[in-house]
Amino acid sequence: MAAASECPFCAKLAAPDGWPAADVVWRFPHSVAVLGPWQFYPGYCVLVSREHASELSQLGERRAAFLGEMAVLAEAIEHAFRPHKLNYELLGNQVPHLHWHLFPRSAADPDRLRPVWFALDRADADPAEKARLEAGPVPRPEAVARLRDALHARNAPSA
Repeated sequence: MAAASECPFCAKLAAPDGWPAADVVWRFPHSVAVLGPWQFYPGYCVLVSREHASELSQLGERRAAFLGEMAVLAEAIEHAFRPHKLNYELLGNQVPHLHWHLFPRSAADPDRLRPVWFALDRADADPAEKARLEAGPVPRPEAVARLRDALHARNAPSA
């Protein structure tokens, strides 16, 4: 496990402008929700633990609160964007700091039966594909506003 002092997410959490303010969807007590870059999946968010850990088992008594915040964010995404399916991924292979990827999936997505990572891998090699996956049917400020409205409606806890 990378030390917290070497962790890019810990650095972003510690900096006042670590994530662009326009991309911060919600500041929960145990995590921060950020609008993800791949808005081909409208409402895609990354939920980052405020505590440095690489595994859920390392959160101890705070694990339930972190998972509860993930569930509240998921409900907000479902309400705001009405996906056909919501995919949850907690990987940490590239950044060993707990963070959930919540990918809303559309029934019209040609890759709907495959993990999004196949499409994202194609985007690494193809600038047009990258632009397509970064752009979405909903402008980023509107996506953030919808999510915040849905979180307010659910009385989401905030820090």
